[in-house]
Parts: sequence; structure tokens; C-alpha cells
Amino acid sequence: MDGRGNQVRVLGVDPGLTRCGLGVVDGSGGRTVRAVAVDVVRTSADLPLAERLLAVGAEVERWIALHRPDVVAIERVFSQHNVRTVMGTAQASGVVALLAARAGLPVAFHTPSEVKAAVTGEGRAGKEQVTTMVTKVLGLARAPRPADAADALALAVCHCWRAPMLDRMAQAKARSDELARAHRARLAAAARAAR
Repeated sequence: MDGRGNQVRVLGVDPGLTRCGLGVVDGSGGRTVRAVAVDVVRTSADLPLAERLLAVGAEVERWIALHRPDVVAIERVFSQHNVRTVMGTAQASGVVALLAARAGLPVAFHTPSEVKAAVTGEGRAGKEQVTTMVTKVLGLARAPRPADAADALALAVCHCWRAPMLDRMAQAKARSDELARAHRARLAAAARAAR
């Protein structure tokens, strides 16, 4: 955990080509979270796609090296009406996931509704609601702008709050599967003994 005790540092990424939100949050168990950094990487639509992805990737690599997160939380690409927008978002998301994996970091994907529900309590909350709650939860002096910046912080907060529950659920399922295997083995042994 890099000398941060029991804290987890999450790099939240709201992927996009025109604007890619980056937010780093420290979580220390429970609902305690603290903002570390936030910014937006912008690329011009006039540039070739490869150059835009390279620019986003270079900044994500710089943030990983600078902030040394424990995990990268990326917004899961969700269906949008504009196919070009969703393609660009998916391509940026893939670059971020690749760079995180190359750095040896786990990657978590969260849907927009999961993020909204975690941060505002409402899975259909609007961007302004998310921005307001992120500002409040992180105790920021002013709201992060544009919305991509707030969304990146919201992703990081969502991961801080959801990851422990998801870990506990995975452990419970593993234990349940183990008990079920042991039970089936006992039943099979009893059936063999009864023959």
C-alpha cells in the first residue's frame, strides 16, 4: 500500500477522447475518502485517432507514476446513442486498462449507474447531482469542472466504497462453493458406502 497504512489509493478514470477525466482518491476504510488530485486530459478532434489515444495514454502513464495508485477504476463503457462517441470512449478505456495492467495494477470497471448510486444514493442521478455530492463527500472548496473531472472522482469514491463489499461477497461465495463441494463429496462417499 506504499506507506499509506491501510489506505487504498484509487485512480478513477472517466474515459473519453475529447475529455478524459482523471481523479485520485485515498480511502481509509468505511466511508472516509480524501481527494488527492483531479484533472481532465483534452485532445483535439482535429488530430488523428492514434495521436489522441497516445496523448491520453501518456497522461495516464504520468499519473500512475506520479500518484502510484493501488487500483484503477474505469467507467464501464455503456451504450450511447452516438456510435462514434461510444467507440472513442471504448478505445480510451482500453488504453487506460492496458496501461494499468502493464503497471501491475488491478483494474475495476463500474457502470455509470453503480457510480451514481454509490455517490448520490440514486442510480439515475444527473451530472449536477454527482458533482454536488462529490464536492460534499470529498470536502472540496469548489466543484470540480468540467463534469468529466467530477465523474473521475466519483468513480474513485465508488470504488473505495464498493470494493470492500465486493471482496466480502467474493469471499462468501468462495466459502459457500467450498462447503458445497465438501457436502457433495460426503454425499458421494455415503452413497458408495451404502452399496
